[in-house]
Amino acid sequence: MSQQMPYPSFGYEMYPSAQYPYGFAPQPQMQQPQMVPMQPSGQMIPGLPLAPGQQPFVEESYIENILRLNRGKVITVYQTFENNTQWNAKIFRGVLETAGRDHIILSDPQTGRRYLLLMVHTDYITADEELNYFAQQAQPMR
Repeated sequence: MSQQMPYPSFGYEMYPSAQYPYGFAPQPQMQQPQMVPMQPSGQMIPGLPLAPGQQPFVEESYIENILRLNRGKVITVYQTFENNTQWNAKIFRGVLETAGRDHIILSDPQTGRRYLLLMVHTDYITADEELNYFAQQAQPMR
């Protein structure tokens, strides 16, 4: 009967045996789980295999996903910056190039300048036209 180690064994048995007098017998490798896109960002994470015809994932209504659905539209981003002596708030207007979990990239068509804006500074975003937004499927109450 072997004792449990209070720390991970890193894939090796740590106790000596006749075959491995110094311990470190390799443990059988576990089969790697199939990678399935499960996060709103589309990153691959371990999950169960999908059944034929099953959708890989349903995007959730995170800001980054809503912005990605509206690439190419002109938007206005209102941001504030704490402890800034030059300017506390700034407004950026331009064509939405793309968005990520922590940033937005806008381009100003008049100057050709591109802006990489951090979401942490974003207060709100407006658009002059209707925004694309996907309808979430209703989940049954349990």
